[in-house]
Amino acid sequence: MSQPSPLGTHDLHPPSVYKFQIYNRRDPNPWDVLYIDEAIPLDPIAKAYMLKDLQHWTRRYLLIPIKAIANILLALIMTVKRLLPFQFRAYRFMHQVAAWFLNTFVTPEACYLIIRHINLGSNIVNFLIDNGPSDSIERSNLYPKTVNDLVDRLAFLEHDLILYNFVWDYHQAQQKHPQWITEIQQRGLNFDSIQPIIVNIDMEQKRGLRILDLESAIELFKVFYSLCLTSEEFARAVLSLQLDENFGLYISNLTRDDRWNHLITNRHPLVPNSPFNAARDLFLHGLLTEYLHRYLEISNENQGVGGHPDQTGYPKQNMNGDATSIRSC
Repeated sequence: MSQPSPLGTHDLHPPSVYKFQIYNRRDPNPWDVLYIDEAIPLDPIAKAYMLKDLQHWTRRYLLIPIKAIANILLALIMTVKRLLPFQFRAYRFMHQVAAWFLNTFVTPEACYLIIRHINLGSNIVNFLIDNGPSDSIERSNLYPKTVNDLVDRLAFLEHDLILYNFVWDYHQAQQKHPQWITEIQQRGLNFDSIQPIIVNIDMEQKRGLRILDLESAIELFKVFYSLCLTSEEFARAVLSLQLDENFGLYISNLTRDDRWNHLITNRHPLVPNSPFNAARDLFLHGLLTEYLHRYLEISNENQGVGGHPDQTGYPKQNMNGDATSIRSC
């Protein structure tokens, strides 16, 4: 078996990851068109794995029946747990089963995207702390590199807790330091936390039963997730996906640029979404996190080449008002 090779954000040249078909103008491949389109910048390797995942046969043929079965099971579990006079939880067992499930049934591309997502979340939280009202806010050190690392850190649970605790600490610090944003804008943005992501996944490993695409895997695992958490913990995890809007606004407040906020579709946490849509919301959450992280990468790159008009880090505009940073670099 070949050894896993660490894949950083830009460690591979994109064509070695994504394979184009011969272009047919009478029958264009939509995925090839979407890959080459740069209207919304994404990390090229992550985008290649996303598009490969979207073309997987299990998504075409199994996702709909998987979703139906998963939602029936979820309804049963949620109903029974609400009726029980007690609640139970099994954090480590949940993560052990998750790692086994990912290593056994889920494609390496999907595993790569899952692990990468948790790392991106830590980068974004730490960026907000570096440019926030207080440097005493607890930083995230949740940076798994392998599927098995998810177990050691109880990563799925910890990821949610980091988000909620950050929001709480962030607003507590804002109340204590009401002039913080002025100080940050005078100083300039610190992008040190927007670091390349290293993920150790063996893409050449023999696939065997590793056939499930990302969304199908999420649909199945949400059922087990609801079983291993209390009812309130599961509801909290589902609601956390709608914090995408909050984090987008935090970033816009710092960069003074809200032109990309329309990309955020997980919105309005005061109107909680149905848990039966949680898998789709999580799928979108992963994509939105990729958008946000790439936006910060490009803002950092522009800062290094004089690509913004001041020290706030927000992208420079040309004479037509178009953001120069909204092009893939």
